[in-house]
Amino acid sequence: MKRDMKKDRVYICHTYYHAYIAVVKELVARQEGKGSADIILSTMSNNFEQLPERLRRAGVFDNVFMYDEKEDVTSEEVMSYHQDKGNIVANLIQRITYTRLLGKLQEDYIPTDLAAYRDVYVFCDSDPIGYYLNYKKIYYHAVEDGLNSGKLDDQARNSNRGAWPLKKFMASLGLIFIESGYSKYCIDFEVNDISVNHKPPKNIVEVSREELRSKLTSDDHRLLVDIFLPNKEKVVSQLLGTGEYAEAEKRPQVMILTEPLCELDVREKIFGDIVKDYIDTNRVIIKPHPRDLLDYEKAFPGVVVVRDRFPMEVLGDIEGFAVDKVISVITQMDNVYFAKEIVYLGLDFLDKYEDPSIHRMNESLD
Repeated sequence: MKRDMKKDRVYICHTYYHAYIAVVKELVARQEGKGSADIILSTMSNNFEQLPERLRRAGVFDNVFMYDEKEDVTSEEVMSYHQDKGNIVANLIQRITYTRLLGKLQEDYIPTDLAAYRDVYVFCDSDPIGYYLNYKKIYYHAVEDGLNSGKLDDQARNSNRGAWPLKKFMASLGLIFIESGYSKYCIDFEVNDISVNHKPPKNIVEVSREELRSKLTSDDHRLLVDIFLPNKEKVVSQLLGTGEYAEAEKRPQVMILTEPLCELDVREKIFGDIVKDYIDTNRVIIKPHPRDLLDYEKAFPGVVVVRDRFPMEVLGDIEGFAVDKVISVITQMDNVYFAKEIVYLGLDFLDKYEDPSIHRMNESLD
C-alpha cells in the first residue's frame, strides 16, 4: 500500500482574528491527537508586526510562513480583464480570464506547496488566495472572515449581484471564482452559527467558537495571552487599572470596541458620542480595531486607549480581567466572556451617521 506522505493541515490567515481562531482550533486539535499544522500569514491587508516570532516561540505550529499576497491592482494584465464591458455576457467571458490570471499571479509568492497538505483552511477566501486554489485545483475548507460575519454581509451574493444563478453555476465548474462555499474546490464553508447566515450554501458547516473555547485548558489561555499580547505587562496593567494606570477612586469599567467604519471624521463623531455617554461616571477603555487608524488618545483625552494590535478575543484569556460593560457598533460579540453586560448598538444606531444602503447590504438581496 502506498503511504500517504502529505502533511496534516495548514491555516491561511489575513487578520489577527483569523490567527487567533487558527491557534484555538489547533490547540484543540492537538488535544484530540489530530497531528500537527502549519500557518501562513498574508501581509496583504495587515501588519502582523512581531506575531510571527511569537507564534514560532510558542511552538503551536510546525512552521510559520509569510505570504506576500498580490492584489489584482498590482498587475496591469490582470486589471485589463476587470473592466465593465457593458453587458453581462462580455463581463463573464473576461471574468474567466481574470480568474485564471489572478490565481496565476500568486504562484511566485506562495511560501509552501499547498497541495502537500491533507486539509487547507482559508479564512476570507475572497482574497487572491481563493483564486490561486481555484487555478491550481486544490480542494480546501473556507472559514468565515469574522465571527458571524454573514449576519451583516452575505459576501458571495453581495459581490455577485446580477445573474446570480449563472455565476454560481460557472463557479461550480471552476470557470470563475466565488467565495464562501461556492467554489468548485471548496469542500465546506465553516461558520460559528449557521442560523445567522443569509441563504448559506449547501456545504456550510457549523463549528461553535464557544464549544472550541470550552475545551481550552488554563495553560492554553496563558499561551494565547503570550502569543497575542505584544506588550503583555503594559496591556494587562492598562486593562486592570494597576500601576501607573491605577485611579484614586475605583469606578465601573466600560470598554468600547471600535471598527474602521465610515470616513475618519464620521468615525470620530460616532465614538465621540459613545464616549460622552459614559466618561463622567466610568473608567472608559477604548480597544481600537487593528485596522483603525483614528488617533483616539488625541481625540478623547481622559480615556484609556489600548493601542497594541491584538484580537479582541484574547481579552477573555486574561486571568482576572473583567469590565462592567462592553459596547460595539457592529462587531459581533457572541464570544465576549469578560463583560457583565454587552451593549450592541447595531445598524439602527449606524443609520444616524451613514447612508443605510452602505451597511444594510443583505436587506436588498432576494
